[in-house]
Amino acid sequence: MAVLKIARLGSPVLRQIAAPVEPDTIGKRVFQQFLDDLLDTMVETDGIGLAAPQVSRSEQVVVMECKGEHGFPQTILINPVIVGYSPATAESWEGCLSVDNLRGKVRRPVGVRVTYLDRDGKSVELDAAGLYAVCIQHELDHLIGKLFLDRMTDFSTLTHLEEFDKYRRAEHAEVI
Repeated sequence: MAVLKIARLGSPVLRQIAAPVEPDTIGKRVFQQFLDDLLDTMVETDGIGLAAPQVSRSEQVVVMECKGEHGFPQTILINPVIVGYSPATAESWEGCLSVDNLRGKVRRPVGVRVTYLDRDGKSVELDAAGLYAVCIQHELDHLIGKLFLDRMTDFSTLTHLEEFDKYRRAEHAEVI
């Protein structure tokens, strides 16, 4: 198990377009170890999603998992592409391991269809809704050099985590 260092807001890697992963590297031990390290890092930092650029590796790789009633299963997306969006949108709170201690409201489609390669290099097409869809969109933004801050339209919702926790208890909102 290796916990990787999280790149923070201001790190140039977070603003780069990530390179696709060569499919013939997916089965290699070193790449599989990187996937495990990403998962370990996500868990150890209390995240529900983590993209490779967030650990200073500009590759199209995302890991996700959210346990609980409104959660979603462990998902590894390599070279992901969103191929469809729900016409309906919703605003929800987002946070980011690379943007320490801040939360803000972002409006996103409530559903997506995404294609990607899984950790075995197999092609997958997935329909996701709710928090799962929001997390996919959030993490795939990292692959094109965007942060949730770039998607915010009302910066009056930008909130320090300590204040957000007080507000959230009153509101009972979900956050990624």
